[in-house]
Amino acid sequence: MTKRILIYGDSNTFGTMPMPELGSDGIFPKGARWGDVLAGELGRDWDVVIEGLGGRTSAFDDPIEGEFRNGLRILPAILFSHRPIDLLIVALGTNDQKHRFGLRAEDVALGIGRLVREALGTGTVAQILVVAPPPLMCVGPFQDMFAGIEDRSTGLTRAIEHHAKANGAAFFDAGAVINVDPVDGIHWSGEAHQALGHALVGVVQDLGAADV
Repeated sequence: MTKRILIYGDSNTFGTMPMPELGSDGIFPKGARWGDVLAGELGRDWDVVIEGLGGRTSAFDDPIEGEFRNGLRILPAILFSHRPIDLLIVALGTNDQKHRFGLRAEDVALGIGRLVREALGTGTVAQILVVAPPPLMCVGPFQDMFAGIEDRSTGLTRAIEHHAKANGAAFFDAGAVINVDPVDGIHWSGEAHQALGHALVGVVQDLGAADV
């Protein structure tokens, strides 16, 4: 029986290319995004649905870019649209680090933990894998938007791992295999998409085997 994966993420899941300036709209073609790479390697036994939205946070309203970017707000509609979901991959946390939110690492991780809890509570999801983002760089066109990130993000990966596992999710650190692109310090290169997609294949297969 085919298993369904839903990837719930932000612009790096959508496939936004590194931006040399704000407003650049380069998008990686289908097949090049990390979710596509993962799907291609998993094969026909897995149905991978990619739900990426630029600017999406885990659980916080964005007063500038719109409340619909709050991942928690629209989560039930997305989950019920694709149920039953054997594995939900949550790849969020980057946009939560914007200066406008003023959040420190623990708050970002708590937001992701809340998302995991709510997803499991809907009864539409069997398992969840949280993928923590790689460390950001305060460079390029986003440096004002993410000002102070070096201080506020201290301990973020560890905090996300703790709250993911505490709420019943598995965990993977994307920063262990990829880095952000120095062009804008936020988005990922094509090579990074390939690397993350490849790295997650075994993780997903192990989770699928454990669910049998």
